Amino acid sequence: MQDFLSLDKQALLAKKEALQQEYRRFQARGLNLNMARGKPGFDQTDLSVGLLDTVSSSTDYKAADGTDCRNYGVLEGLPELRALFGQVLGVDASQVFVGGNSSLAMMFDTISCMMSHGVGGCEPWSKQSGIKFLCPVPGYDRHFAITEYFGIEMIPVHTSVSGPDMDEVEALVSSDEKIKGIWCVPKYSNPLGITYSDETVRRFAALRPAAKDFRIIWDNAYCIHDISDTPDHLLNLAEECEKTGNQDIYIQFCSTSKITFPGAGVAALATSPLNMAAIKRQYSFQTIGFDKINQLRHVRFFKDYDGLLRHMQLHKAILKPKFEAVLQTLEQHLGGSGIVSWTKPNGGYFISVNVLSGCAKRVVALCKEAGVTLTEAGATYPLGQDPNDSNIRLAPTFPPVAEVLQAMELFCICVQLAAVEKLLSSNG
Repeated sequence: MQDFLSLDKQALLAKKEALQQEYRRFQARGLNLNMARGKPGFDQTDLSVGLLDTVSSSTDYKAADGTDCRNYGVLEGLPELRALFGQVLGVDASQVFVGGNSSLAMMFDTISCMMSHGVGGCEPWSKQSGIKFLCPVPGYDRHFAITEYFGIEMIPVHTSVSGPDMDEVEALVSSDEKIKGIWCVPKYSNPLGITYSDETVRRFAALRPAAKDFRIIWDNAYCIHDISDTPDHLLNLAEECEKTGNQDIYIQFCSTSKITFPGAGVAALATSPLNMAAIKRQYSFQTIGFDKINQLRHVRFFKDYDGLLRHMQLHKAILKPKFEAVLQTLEQHLGGSGIVSWTKPNGGYFISVNVLSGCAKRVVALCKEAGVTLTEAGATYPLGQDPNDSNIRLAPTFPPVAEVLQAMELFCICVQLAAVEKLLSSNG
């Protein structure tokens, strides 16, 4: 494709007219497609239907140690599921707490705990004025929503292919005791799809924050969600923190939301004894125990860690063609255009696209007017404010491949049309 930035005004006008014709043809189709959220498709949730039959009789409800899973108790979760999550997260089972179906809820609860009661003998965050959180950008809108809800100031930090800018992170956390934490999606990050480098993980483990109650919120949501035959490797933060004597600095999260059922999975966190004591204390007031029947189902369905990994291969077979459809369409219709760039992740749930500065909102609006809903432009930045109005998160997991292809063909038309409009406006 010819570089759009090299076109003169007449060529741009001709390009605009041709693109508008193509766009009107899409409008006439009456599409109603949605690529706004990273949801598993029906074919993925179908993979786990057998889970519902693993506890199927009135005498089939006991855990390995004889626990009656129908009743109260076992706040930390079934030992066998704690052991399985320990393998997933690379920690000992004693460091794992199993919760309900949502890791996002557990993250919210953790921030709430720090706000109301603090950790490690420090004052609650709510009693410390002007507290702040570091937010790698582009990042996960739900993380930013939690900090916004609690009135915590958010400081954007640039992210590259190796992870957050650690020079900036180190300088900020070492000099400002008001900075209490940082959000991280370390493997196949949302939305970039990058995995933190070994050096980045080691530098996180070696942080020496001014605030004694600073915590890394390590949302390892996509730790086993590979879609490539050459998957990324993430260094074990827990092990690195042990080496630096920084065991209390992190709290790690994951769930089966994109492994079994998003609305009926199981979530877990892993952290040090000091952090665990504060979190367990809050949960002891909040609940007498989470859904152990569901925990038992998951243990029996996967059987062991190898069974879980085999299950993820089934997900990979479904997701890989969808990601390939997105990347091939982008390359076919936008490669060499000079107006857009995109990531090529080896796993996770998203592809990040940067369009011409000032065009993201226009692209999303054009897509919506023609029947394709995308994540709102700006959602990948705190308070929805992308300073360049350029980043768009694509979530190709939910629709079938045929619909992904339709949506992406329209997306490419909209990217070009928005760029032409912007270039013509800039040329007067």
